[in-house]
Amino acid sequence: MAARLASGNRDIARLVEKQLRNWELGRQQRLATVVSSPRLAEDFVCISRQVGIHGEAVAERVGAALGWPVFGREVLEAMAEDDEHRRRIYTSMDERDLGWWEETLRSLMEGEFVRNDYYNRLCETLLSLASQAESVFLGRGADLILPREQGFRVRLVAPKTERLGGLQRAAALSADKAELEIERIEQERARFFQRHFGVAPDDPMRYDITVNLARFSLDQAAGVILQARSLHRGVS
Repeated sequence: MAARLASGNRDIARLVEKQLRNWELGRQQRLATVVSSPRLAEDFVCISRQVGIHGEAVAERVGAALGWPVFGREVLEAMAEDDEHRRRIYTSMDERDLGWWEETLRSLMEGEFVRNDYYNRLCETLLSLASQAESVFLGRGADLILPREQGFRVRLVAPKTERLGGLQRAAALSADKAELEIERIEQERARFFQRHFGVAPDDPMRYDITVNLARFSLDQAAGVILQARSLHRGVS
């Protein structure tokens, strides 16, 4: 078990480093581009999914098509827990980035909902990444943390029977154990979103588009998202 955990940690570390390298390339391109009207955050796509859906596969396809790094739940959690990763991003911000970052972070820390160290670090990480390079974010309530007037927000759904089957295959679980696991994670997510944002994870008004993966292949789903994003941006 210990060896497997250590191996998993190394895999996550490599994935974090890979996405940060891709992010740095995007940041350098942004610095080399003259823009007439600078935005607070760079463009982004936020993808949320129901429990039992492997949104990573869709997010990776969207990121590859756009040439953007993909920051999934495990990567974001690893970065939120690592002071060095956050310092690396924070120290690369310019005066414009810092002003927006500090103002937005302060507003996120106010209000009636529960704020804790993890939430604070997660917000710091997301805002720092989004302020400097175009990115795809998967999960962790990124759509609720990043500027509402910017970006494109997606929800991936599928019937529970399909989600159960996917979890059974991925985790080698029996049908009963897979159902219990989905219920456990759904309850955990509901508590997270209610405590920190005061919303339900499946509130459809959070998203610009909802894609049913029972109706589309992974490639088709990514294509639908990219086409809808273009329409949303007014690109023909």
